[in-house]
Amino acid sequence: MSPIPGSPSIEYAEANVTRDMERAYVKQWAETGRLLEEIRWRELATLDPETALHASDTLIEAALRVPLPPHRREGSGLIEQQAILHRRTSE
Repeated sequence: MSPIPGSPSIEYAEANVTRDMERAYVKQWAETGRLLEEIRWRELATLDPETALHASDTLIEAALRVPLPPHRREGSGLIEQQAILHRRTSE
């Protein structure tokens, strides 16, 4: 039995799943994705500035709580990446 209803089980490879069942499953997730995208755009259209600011503050705070690995405290790699891209465009 699957730990989450509607999700594929761990024993999926051993299950008797037909191609039609696979197609139905993919179609269901595609439709779910489309509906979620509609909801997201509807919510964004009605978002007021105060709520948007609060949400962005929350996201920034969450990102700042994740500790950076030591090598990231010295740099992001952006300068090195720019140097590589600059060499490619000037060749």
